[in-house]
Amino acid sequence: MGLAIADNIDKLAWIYLKDKKILCTRTKGKDVFYMPGGKREAGETDAQALTREIKEELSVELIPNTLKLVGKFKAQAHGKPAGVMVHMACYTGEFIGELKPASEIEDACWLSYSDRPKIALTGQLIFDYLKEQGLLA
Repeated sequence: MGLAIADNIDKLAWIYLKDKKILCTRTKGKDVFYMPGGKREAGETDAQALTREIKEELSVELIPNTLKLVGKFKAQAHGKPAGVMVHMACYTGEFIGELKPASEIEDACWLSYSDRPKIALTGQLIFDYLKEQGLLA
C-alpha cells in the first residue's frame, strides 16, 4: 500500500514583455493560452530547450547569453488529472528574427493582466508575479 506519486511536467517558458503586455500563444485544439516554450528533451540544458522550442513555435532565435531566469512556478497542469503538476522555469531573453507563429501554434497575441482567465493555471501564477513586479498592466 504505497502512495501514488503524481507525474510532474517539467517545462520552460519565455517571458517576452512589451508595453506592459506579455506575448502568449495558443496551440491548435487548445482552449487556453500559454507562455511560449515547452518541454526539455533528454540531455538539454534550459537554454538549449527554450531556444529550440521558441524557434519551433515563433520562428525566432533566442540569444542564449541574454537569457535571465525570472522565476520558477508550479501549479496544477491544465487538462490533466488532479495532482499532475507543471514545474515551469521562466526566462526573459533577446532574440533575432521576426516573430511569427509556426508549427502547432494557432495564435500568438499580446495579453494584459485582465486576460488572466484565458491563461492556464501556471500562467496565472506568472501573471500575478509580473503584475506584482509592475511589469504587466
